[in-house]
Amino acid sequence: MPLTERKVKVTIVGFDQALSSAITGALDLFALAGVSWQRIHGQPVEPLFDVSIAGLHGSPFSCTNQLSISPHCALEDVQHTDLLIVPTIGGDIAQVLKQNQRLLTYLQRHASQQTDIAGNCTGTFLLAAAGLLENRIATTHWGYADTFRRMFPGVLLQPEKMLTQQDNLFCAGGGMAWFDLSLLLIRRYCGHQVATDTAKSLVLDLTRPNQTVYASTRQRKFHQDPDILAVQTSLEEAIAAPLSLPALASRHNMTVRTLLRRFQKACGQTPLKYLQALRVEYVMAQLETRKLPLESLLHEVGYEDVSSFSRLFKRQTGMSPAQYRAKFTAGDVQK
Repeated sequence: MPLTERKVKVTIVGFDQALSSAITGALDLFALAGVSWQRIHGQPVEPLFDVSIAGLHGSPFSCTNQLSISPHCALEDVQHTDLLIVPTIGGDIAQVLKQNQRLLTYLQRHASQQTDIAGNCTGTFLLAAAGLLENRIATTHWGYADTFRRMFPGVLLQPEKMLTQQDNLFCAGGGMAWFDLSLLLIRRYCGHQVATDTAKSLVLDLTRPNQTVYASTRQRKFHQDPDILAVQTSLEEAIAAPLSLPALASRHNMTVRTLLRRFQKACGQTPLKYLQALRVEYVMAQLETRKLPLESLLHEVGYEDVSSFSRLFKRQTGMSPAQYRAKFTAGDVQK
């Protein structure tokens, strides 16, 4: 139920090596929620959120871009807030976690009070370190998904998603997903119309269902198994060829069972899923730079069935090939 009878109190946590835009951007978005629309249409201005930045001891903190931010209050003094937002970690994750052990206790305290808690991008590492995400669905930046899984195996990570919610815990994907997260939370407190009006007034996309469209298969090579790296190279070099697991395994002196086990361990997916991702990624790049019809591009990756590939493409990217082309086409495309 939207909370329209009073201002919603939002507290954004600040700490050294945070991403400043994830702090100031969210601050702006909540402060302008409904307000920009009201001003555009000459209506009385009625802010819906009471939003502030809180830091440990109320001391200034230095963001990863060297911007120093003076918080509005000390985190220790925040006894109640409707929403607590943890921004992106812009620096070394392990170092930030080590330096912010006290912050974890405040996250735990507010979680025990059933406060809504939201983590943006790598800020979700702090939520996980505080134990808030154990056995819960979460997401994080796609590029840090493997690191997250190693550090917090008990979290039900879904890195393909831009946003997740379970109970009163919210997570967002990439660094600039703070606006997806903020709009989701504005809708939670003030309803769909206010969120839509806010997005329109600030010229933001209201829905970005997943972050797979921004990811790359290159991240699947960050492992230490040279034999599987060779398998991946074979798949990349024969992207249009039909996949034969027995032939692939034989070429790399493995049994099919060993190939599947080691590939899953190294890459987190099967060879077929990896090949499908390679094909989708190739077509994405072609859609961005070439005007060829989709049917012609599919021949280059070994697909004949446009409908089947379109379903695969949408499942992986959250949009159809035509929608992707319209959104990401370069200004000067090749003929």
